[in-house]
Amino acid sequence: MARVVRLATPEDAAGVQAIYAPFVAGTAVSFEADPPTVAEMRDRIERTLAGWPWLVCDDGGRVAGYAYGSRHRERTAYQWSADVSVYIAPEHHRMGIGHALYTALLALLVAQGFCNAYGGITLPNAGSVGLHERMGFARVGVYQQVGFKFGQWHDVGWWHLRLATPAGDPAPPRPFPAIAGGGACATALAKGTALLQD
Repeated sequence: MARVVRLATPEDAAGVQAIYAPFVAGTAVSFEADPPTVAEMRDRIERTLAGWPWLVCDDGGRVAGYAYGSRHRERTAYQWSADVSVYIAPEHHRMGIGHALYTALLALLVAQGFCNAYGGITLPNAGSVGLHERMGFARVGVYQQVGFKFGQWHDVGWWHLRLATPAGDPAPPRPFPAIAGGGACATALAKGTALLQD
């Protein structure tokens, strides 16, 4: 069965958790201390989909990677900016899955009305930096020694992508459910999936 990019469902929680847990338990890629349970991951997917896209790469019924958007900051003036994250199972690295997921995710954020996307990367991480820069993100700064994990301090770099030209009096971005069943969503998912078929 071919790989596809599709919307996540709560039933993907076990597959998503299996990818994410080793990043928490064994690396500083995530600053969480304890891996979330499958039930906690299910709740995260459900809460995220109420306002933001969460996508998975489905490889024959198995989650090979996932990406999602989230709030950049709480203050109202930040509402046109989104944070983005992507995680790929180690055995699926270098297969174009991150590119496919981000292609679809960024198109969905544009359709919602966001102007900026930001990615935070614990440094060093050449793979993640390379993916973001191939997608057009530019480095805007580094929070030096901002997180302490596994007995040492870690830097976090921030990368930015302009999604759309900010308008003078913009309408608020639409919550994801408002576009989830429409043509823009189908087109975005198809663009991502097409990259997996090349």
